[in-house]
Amino acid sequence: MNPVCVETGNSPIVLAQPHSGTWLPHDVIEALEPAARELFDTDWRIPELYEGLLPDATIVRATFNRYVIDANRPPDDASLYPGQNTTSLVPLTDFDAKPIWRQEPDAAEITRRKSQFHAPYHTALAEQLARVKAQHGFAVLYDCHSIRSHVPYLFEGELPVLNIGTNSGTSCSPAIESAVEQACATSAFTHVLNGRFKGGWTTRHYGRPAENIHAVQMEIAQSAYLAAEEPPFTYSPDKAATLRDTLAAVFAGIESTFGDL
Repeated sequence: MNPVCVETGNSPIVLAQPHSGTWLPHDVIEALEPAARELFDTDWRIPELYEGLLPDATIVRATFNRYVIDANRPPDDASLYPGQNTTSLVPLTDFDAKPIWRQEPDAAEITRRKSQFHAPYHTALAEQLARVKAQHGFAVLYDCHSIRSHVPYLFEGELPVLNIGTNSGTSCSPAIESAVEQACATSAFTHVLNGRFKGGWTTRHYGRPAENIHAVQMEIAQSAYLAAEEPPFTYSPDKAATLRDTLAAVFAGIESTFGDL
């Protein structure tokens, strides 16, 4: 299977989806603990949630699961959140701190996965950002994420529904950050700007406002659009409807800044 799926569009916005993939190579399946094969930590149903909200956007989606390798971690595996619990480039535990491997991948296997999965995803993403920037003079990378609303290993209590990450304001223009937060603040959902999730490697690596590439991460609590945060992680169109309206407002807010970029 191709490790990355690309749908090209003519909008200045590129939607990155690094964690929605569920494909596992056979050797990875065999090495995983049986419970880990449920893929609890997947950004479930992200493609469905965003489908049709921005018809002319480019979409870059990893088809492989984050247990194969995490496309939103730096290739050198430096921690994105020093001093806080997190998972690594090739995670050894799940979000509940439980081991996921019957046989942990060694250094050679991790190197192979970087070459076979991580690098092609980021090559495709970089190419699309360059294409969009050449067409419009700027590009906006919107990194689509979701997570269970309660994950004690990673954060206390219940996560706000909308978690905006701009790497503390450095990954995008102030106008874009303000537009996204305003759309969230006027919605029916709780939100936070640069809270527990400030943006992963994608946001931090590509977000270069001085070079006319702006990046925002949106981490969404799955309780807002799934029937339940447990297998089979069924998408709920009824629950998602209001959230999709809010996300459409987020995109409209971003688009309102284009004249100033």
